[in-house]
Amino acid sequence: MVSEQGAIPVVDFSAWSHGSASDKKRIAQELTDACRRVGFVYIVNHGVSNDVLEEAFGWSKKLFDLPEEKKMLAPHPPGPSVHRGYSWPGLEKVSQDIIREGDGRKEAENRKIADFKESYEIGSEHSQLQPNIWLPEDILPGFREFMTRFYWKCFGAGKELLRALALGIGIEDEDFFLSFHSGGNNQLRLLHYPPVEVERLSSNVVARMPAHSDWGTITMLFQDECGGLQVEHPGKPGHFVDAMPMKNAVVMNVGDLLMRWSNDFLKSTLHRVTLPPAPGRGQAEGVPMTKPRYSIPYFVSPDPQAVIECLPVCTDEKHPAKYEPVTQEEYRRMRGRGQYEEVPVAS
Repeated sequence: MVSEQGAIPVVDFSAWSHGSASDKKRIAQELTDACRRVGFVYIVNHGVSNDVLEEAFGWSKKLFDLPEEKKMLAPHPPGPSVHRGYSWPGLEKVSQDIIREGDGRKEAENRKIADFKESYEIGSEHSQLQPNIWLPEDILPGFREFMTRFYWKCFGAGKELLRALALGIGIEDEDFFLSFHSGGNNQLRLLHYPPVEVERLSSNVVARMPAHSDWGTITMLFQDECGGLQVEHPGKPGHFVDAMPMKNAVVMNVGDLLMRWSNDFLKSTLHRVTLPPAPGRGQAEGVPMTKPRYSIPYFVSPDPQAVIECLPVCTDEKHPAKYEPVTQEEYRRMRGRGQYEEVPVAS
């Protein structure tokens, strides 16, 4: 059954795994309809238990509560090539711009307003392109073991979403997308937005996370109760609506590569994190402040050399292919340039 949470539909996945063929067809259609109209959807009964999510958020808070010098024992490497480890406030700059190699002027312009957030990036333990960067075990005992399990638990839920999306856009083989996704190129991200003065955020002196689309196939977002996520309204370009936290739900959105696969049939929608509604604010010595915000996005991406090209089921004479084929790794590098400053190689 599909319902609405503001402008964003809600789809119940409870009958997906054990329901009839007609149940699966209905859910797949509801999911793709939401992805076509809005690009965002709340999923309830998604397969990641509340207990596991509570534990994940508990670990995230423990991580970000560590002193800076402890977190810096697992620093994000210089440049955008390896996206792993701890990023301190101001290091990463999220942008929708595609910055060509050598365009230092545009990159510098892009970074004038810093993103006030910190994050920790985790991938598959088997990735050679982007190896994990862990804190020493004695700094946060059990963190690595839990997050390694949680990474694959999230992909278990993601696989069912990929199956439903394949059926929903008319592919007979529900495992079609899975053939491009081994799970080893996904990314688990722990995010913390520290308190910041409401005035500095509202006047754009600092940002939390500017408007952008995601680069992969789909994103699954678990968020706390603070609020602040906004999604571009499907019928009003430039107008953003609140994606308020919904208890026990994951927010799923379409990424750029799925939009390319579907020839724009499914929508990769701009979204941002900004000033939360009033209940998500507080006071510090009389100065209005945002409350801390924690979120955990899980990015489901194709394998690095997977070729993404417009699907025949999404093209015809009236809808010719809009995109040239591209590999995931090519697209990642193109979008990632500028997110982290390139470090010149010493001569």
